[in-house]
Amino acid sequence: QVQLVESGGGLVQAGGSLRLSCTASGRTFGIYPMGWFRQAPGKEREFVAAISWSGLSTYYSDSVKGRFTISKDNAKGTPYLQMNSLKPDDSAVYYCAASLKLIGSTWNGGSWGQGTQVTVSS
Repeated sequence: QVQLVESGGGLVQAGGSLRLSCTASGRTFGIYPMGWFRQAPGKEREFVAAISWSGLSTYYSDSVKGRFTISKDNAKGTPYLQMNSLKPDDSAVYYCAASLKLIGSTWNGGSWGQGTQVTVSS
């Protein structure tokens, strides 16, 4: 089983940027596609972005498209999420996820990290 640990969350003002990283350990075979989800208080966990093993295919939710970029950290073999033009609505716990499956139009995660808090102040 793979263990995922997120880092890079924090408090930022609206319009600012943050970069989230994910570290994987344990059984790292077959962990791609990987991606990021988020969950705000009182809301369901939602898909943010995903990336293929090659890094050539990326997917985004409409709410972050054009502001967030998912890329593969080749040294770590895991994805990071560059978040620009942050809005208060982006405030949530962000989770790194592995072994994603696309069922219909819904991404589902197989393994999850513990999450990292992102808070955007207005």
